[in-house]
Amino acid sequence: MADIAVDIPLAHASAVVHGSLEDPGKRAQVRSFFDPATFTISHVVRDPGSSACAIIDSVLDYDAASGRTKNVSAQALIDYIKSETLEVQWLLETHAHADHLSAAPFLQKEIGGQLAIGREIIRVQEVFGKIFNAGTEFQRDGSQFDQLFQDGDRFKIGNLDATVLHVPGHTPACLAYVVGDAVFPGDTMFMPDYGTARCDFPGGDARTLYRSIKRLTRLPDYARMFMCHDYKAPGRDDYAWETTVGAERTGNVHVHEGVSEDEFVTMRNARDATLSMPKLILPSVQVNMRGGQMPPAEDNGVHYLKIPVNTL
Repeated sequence: MADIAVDIPLAHASAVVHGSLEDPGKRAQVRSFFDPATFTISHVVRDPGSSACAIIDSVLDYDAASGRTKNVSAQALIDYIKSETLEVQWLLETHAHADHLSAAPFLQKEIGGQLAIGREIIRVQEVFGKIFNAGTEFQRDGSQFDQLFQDGDRFKIGNLDATVLHVPGHTPACLAYVVGDAVFPGDTMFMPDYGTARCDFPGGDARTLYRSIKRLTRLPDYARMFMCHDYKAPGRDDYAWETTVGAERTGNVHVHEGVSEDEFVTMRNARDATLSMPKLILPSVQVNMRGGQMPPAEDNGVHYLKIPVNTL
């Protein structure tokens, strides 16, 4: 697995968070939606001073046994946005998820917004384009998305400042978004009592993940952090998805202060060797590498998802 350099100065992101906390008008409003079928949390991030908002990591309902999709989870987002009279400016993906399908195309059609992901999606498309034998018609240049972000890019949600951090390790294309005073790390890490993401997918790397997490935990301790997934750690009664950078830095069971890079890599690699593949990895990646679109319909008008045998 390739080791990707992530030692880029984080001053710009830290300044954004500090500034946001000093200005109450820059404090992001976050409404979260939990999908129990995939343990995914989608977030609507709102500028408190305007109607502008962004949706982070939406979910398309998919039944693996029948191959049927529904828009129940996405419709809940739409209903909330319409009830609050919000304007969707961005549909943000933290990475090409392996555990749920993105509802971005449906949301874009219904309520608009630019679809964005990390520029390194082209690496994911190249690898999985070959695995799924997607053919020359599948573009491996990220053109399925409206915006490809790079580390350090800045954008706005209304008057809220947002900064992009490239945090590879789980996948090569993973991003974290710092929006106002809130941090959205994707699958890079989970709640402190559950730990960190696996690194055994193509392009994943435990050493790179450790360095990415250290970037995130150098943000101010009091910054709010919103998870993309929660699997309810043993001993905890309820699902949870909001914590702080400080709580992760001092209390994450896999990577708290005092855990060395080598110790983390040994633990993460050993743990990953015991894990089964996510139930929806095959349909999810085929769809998500296309920006949430299904593979092109065949001559009978039906869309098909492939299952590569003895490949992953």
